[in-house]
Amino acid sequence: MDDRLFYSKRKESETSDPYEPHKESDEKASITLEEVMADEEVICLIDGARRMMEALRYTDHSRRHTKLIAERAGYVLKALSFSERDVELARIAGYLHDVGNAMSRPGHELLGAYLAYDLLKRLGADYEEAILVSTAVANHDENVGHPVNVIAAAVILSDKSDVHRSRVRNPDGIESFDIHDRVNYAVTDSELLIDAEAKTCHLKLTVDTEISTVSDYFEIFLSRMLMCRHAALFLGLKFNLIVNDVAMM
Repeated sequence: MDDRLFYSKRKESETSDPYEPHKESDEKASITLEEVMADEEVICLIDGARRMMEALRYTDHSRRHTKLIAERAGYVLKALSFSERDVELARIAGYLHDVGNAMSRPGHELLGAYLAYDLLKRLGADYEEAILVSTAVANHDENVGHPVNVIAAAVILSDKSDVHRSRVRNPDGIESFDIHDRVNYAVTDSELLIDAEAKTCHLKLTVDTEISTVSDYFEIFLSRMLMCRHAALFLGLKFNLIVNDVAMM
């Protein structure tokens, strides 16, 4: 198994690896999510990403998505008793994770990482925090990414758990839905739950099987669920996918 999965479990005396959990600093936190959200460049990038994804007929990538991922990423680390600064960095990374879509869908994770690093530096982030956040952005996509730090792991779990009918933006009606629209539209409830004591991460979905089958879900999202499993392992958790109250993995 990839050795990177165990970085978060090592003691400080055992490694000086840069992907260890961020340590609480005595200095004042450099930036907050609220500052990031209010920045004009960030606002324009997220609006641009939304327009790009709408033009490509993808599911929702608006502020609804970015705010939800920020909220869930912070929740994941807070539930696991990480520092308040780690929680805030996870929220920032979650909010910025898709800004690269403003430029291009292919390679959006790397474009987003460059954009995130530059804007965070402009806002006054120190190098370590800017690198942690931009690394999480660079590694959130299932085709190329890995849970290389706790921020990245939290963003992965949060991003891949956002499956819901409110994401469907197809204006032509259900008859024109492709499999992605159909699967998202079939999900009427999606909940990410962390149980620190039991060391589990549950993604609970309620799926209307009259609209889409569970096998449809796995056809398009299996790689994402496997990525969630690796992200959960990085955080010392077991990942469980529960569909209509039935454990699927």
